Amino acid sequence: MKAGVLTVSDRCSRGEAEDRSGPAAVVALAGLGFEAEVRVVPDGVASVEAGIRGFLADGVGLVVTTGGTGFAPRDLTPEGTVLVIERPAPGIAEAMRADTFGRIPHGMLSRGIAGITGQALIVNLPGSVAGVEEGLGVIGPALRHAVELLAGADSDHAEQPSDGTS
Repeated sequence: MKAGVLTVSDRCSRGEAEDRSGPAAVVALAGLGFEAEVRVVPDGVASVEAGIRGFLADGVGLVVTTGGTGFAPRDLTPEGTVLVIERPAPGIAEAMRADTFGRIPHGMLSRGIAGITGQALIVNLPGSVAGVEEGLGVIGPALRHAVELLAGADSDHAEQPSDGTS
């Protein structure tokens, strides 16, 4: 399965800092069965939107962004992402934030979102290696299934009892 990793960073895009979160996402996604490529864009609504749309035009089933999800003035990744998504997938971002409660005091400051456009899932991750690894660790078990469903794969949901028993 193809995935795109969009690193959102002014400093990395100018070559002033090394992108470590993007390559960390590629490694984590490979462990989940995804073949991923990293692209770097500067912070900003238009650059994020264009970067995501570029990956979608290449036919990826999953786009993860790293960076730009906090409270700083240039942290505009969610604003660029929302211009692309057609249907929200709030449980994904909620699960990542919930995992930080009681462990990482600033985890609740993440404004990352997730959503669907066409047959692709888009997920905002924090811009640190630890944030990427922890976030993908939380949502990783559901990512492949989500992308398969978006691609039209059959679901086994009909085979599971609806009364809560298994």
